[in-house]
Amino acid sequence: MNGKCLCGAVEFQLDEPLPSLYQCHCSLCRKLSGSASDTAMFVARDQFRWVRGLDKVSSYRTPTGYRSDFCSGCGSTVPHLISNTTHFWVPAGLIEGSLESQVVAHLYVDSKASWDLIAGNGEHFAEMPELEELTLLLHADFEKTETELVES
Repeated sequence: MNGKCLCGAVEFQLDEPLPSLYQCHCSLCRKLSGSASDTAMFVARDQFRWVRGLDKVSSYRTPTGYRSDFCSGCGSTVPHLISNTTHFWVPAGLIEGSLESQVVAHLYVDSKASWDLIAGNGEHFAEMPELEELTLLLHADFEKTETELVES
């Protein structure tokens, strides 16, 4: 699957199968997205490839370590390698075409906007779960698919 920013200067490819999605409802993600939440996935490093535009990526970090990488041309949030992990954080809205993944987790629901009504069946977390726990949840369907392929 391909993904790109609004102006097309930054482009990347993802190998399938893709993991499930999460939505973060914290105040920082609301500011980043300009909406009720930020929808994203964690993709293994070996599933991710930059196609072009890495030189167009700028980065902003808060003093607490919150990170936002974005296209210097259009301002679209773009993927980045998560600190101290082997996964890329990938904003779901950049994926082109039909994305079959579903939201399976909602983060920081205790600090969501008062006007935000969370829909769907995703698991709710008051704050941020351990990264390993969240990664396992997002990749649960991927693991099932891998097991089913091996067993058939």
